[in-house]
Amino acid sequence: MDDLETRELRYFVAVAEELHFGRAAVRLGIAQPPLSRAIRQLEHRLGVRLLDRDRRGAALTEAGEVLLREAKVALDAVAAAARRTRRAGDSQRPLVLVTKAGASNELLQRLLDALANEPGAAPIEILLCEVGEQAGLLRDGRADVALMHRPFDDFAGFDTEDLYVESQIALLPASHPLASRDRLTMAEVSDVPDLPIARWPRLDGSYPDGPGPEVHTQSQLAQLVSLGLTLLVIPASSRAWQWPDHVAVPVVDAPEVTTVIAWPPGSHSPAIASLVRSAAGLRGSMLSTG
Repeated sequence: MDDLETRELRYFVAVAEELHFGRAAVRLGIAQPPLSRAIRQLEHRLGVRLLDRDRRGAALTEAGEVLLREAKVALDAVAAAARRTRRAGDSQRPLVLVTKAGASNELLQRLLDALANEPGAAPIEILLCEVGEQAGLLRDGRADVALMHRPFDDFAGFDTEDLYVESQIALLPASHPLASRDRLTMAEVSDVPDLPIARWPRLDGSYPDGPGPEVHTQSQLAQLVSLGLTLLVIPASSRAWQWPDHVAVPVVDAPEVTTVIAWPPGSHSPAIASLVRSAAGLRGSMLSTG
C-alpha cells in the first residue's frame, strides 16, 4: 500500500470533525465532489470504511475514529518537523524556553544569570504559558526546552533532567481563619465548606469532581482566591505570583513536586545541551534554598 499523504489526512480530519462533506469542503476551501472522491480513494487504499454516510451527513466508523486520532498526531508531527527545521536553519535565532507563568521563578532567574555569564551561550527567549501547555508547545516545535513539574505535567516522549524537589503550600485569602495557621494538612485544606479547593485540568483536559471552581489560568485563579471563593495547593516556588491579599501556608503532607527540564528526544543541538548543563549545574543551590 502507498504511504498516506498529508493532503489526504487533512481532508479526512476536516470531514471527521465536521461530519459533513459540505462544511468540510468550505473549511478546506475546495469543492465538495473532489473531497468526496479523495475520501473514497482513501478508504479504497486502506481497505476499510471510514465513514457511514447518509443524507444528513456522516458518522465515523471504528476505523475512522482510529484514523482521526492517528492523523492528528501525524499532522502535528509534520508541522513540528517543519518548525524545527526552519529554526535549525537560522543560526541567529534564540532558544525558546517555555515555562508556566509564575512557576520556577527563582530557578529561571538564576539560569538566565548563569547563561549571561557564559561565553558563547545561545540567547534565550522565554515563552510563558498556562497550566499544562508546555508539553504541547514542545511537541509542536514552538519551544526548544521546557521547565515542567512532576507529577502534574505530561513528559511522554521527552528527554528530561530532574532539577530540584520542593514542598507545596496552600494559597488562601488573607481574611480566612486558616490563613493564620503555621501549617496545614491535605485533609484540612481538602474539606473547607466555605472555601472549596480549586480544580485544575487533568492531562486529558477533563476536571476532577468536586465543589471547587474549574480553573485554567493563573490570573483567574488569583482573583478567585482574592475574592474568598477558593483555595489551592501549589509548589512553594509558584508563590512568586502571590497577591498582597493572599497568604501562603505550608501543607506538610502534600506530595513533593519535582521541577524538570525537558527537551525533544534525540536532540543533537549543542545549544540545547549547553542550556541543560547550565540548568543541572544549579541543582545544588536550588536544593539548598528549596
